[in-house]
Amino acid sequence: MNLFADLLAATQGSSAQGGGGAAVGMAAASPSSVVTQAGPRIQKSRRGVEIKSAREIGIMRRSSRIVATVLRELLELAAPGMTTADLDRHAERRIRELGATPSFKGYHGFPASICASINNEVVHGIPSSKRGIREGDLLKIDTGAYFEGYHGDSCVSLCVGASSDDACRLSRVAQESLMQGLAKVKAGNTLLDIAGAVQDHVEAHGYSVVEDYTGHGVGRNLHEEPSVFNFRTKDLPNVKLRPGMTLAVEPILNGGSKHCRTLRDRWTVVTVDGSLSAQWEHTIAVTSDGCEILTDRDF
Repeated sequence: MNLFADLLAATQGSSAQGGGGAAVGMAAASPSSVVTQAGPRIQKSRRGVEIKSAREIGIMRRSSRIVATVLRELLELAAPGMTTADLDRHAERRIRELGATPSFKGYHGFPASICASINNEVVHGIPSSKRGIREGDLLKIDTGAYFEGYHGDSCVSLCVGASSDDACRLSRVAQESLMQGLAKVKAGNTLLDIAGAVQDHVEAHGYSVVEDYTGHGVGRNLHEEPSVFNFRTKDLPNVKLRPGMTLAVEPILNGGSKHCRTLRDRWTVVTVDGSLSAQWEHTIAVTSDGCEILTDRDF
């Protein structure tokens, strides 16, 4: 399964509301609708890859700065004894205080403002007051903010307290693979340049790249074309990068098999072999000679 292909299928035809995670069809959203109390309504995407104007990228800097601010706070806040619902409440409150709307909440029915995935959970973990964070956990926090019509999207991994060397190494390699991929971003290069850099770094360290889920274009919709894959493939369009493209690049690594399965809640994805999983993600804007990391937390 490919994430973007599923989302695209869900939004074609009569139209649908976009989604943060596994695609689940929803009621149509009017193209003129922008925000509801539950979350942003996703407009029908224009065909093809959207090139953003300087004005649009300027707005995305602000939505992405909100995401970066909230993630930075969550990294400092997360500790043994807290629950993932505690983190979700903080994220939603802060996103709204900063003038934005949580991108994920209500997205294809997703009930929270963050995805909180622990240890062998790959993506789309639902925050819960019953899910405590424990010493040694490998915690993934993914969130988005919708500000003045545009989304920012980012994910971090955190080794909580005294984590194992294996967990910390997996997270470090995942973050490195993201930066290796971003180093290949510039006008004239292609998505395969990014994917090859990610895959080579991951496999050189003995890990596997999850192929069921990919990065994506991002902007007025949380998920836009193209699918930003992290592995070499001929099955997805190898788009040439152009200035003004805005992408969410997000390698997902497993410590064992690349294969995943979805739990009965229809959201939480786990590794089939119980191995650990790590993810890092940035929203970026392509430039003529590189990229601008819009969700950079170093500010």
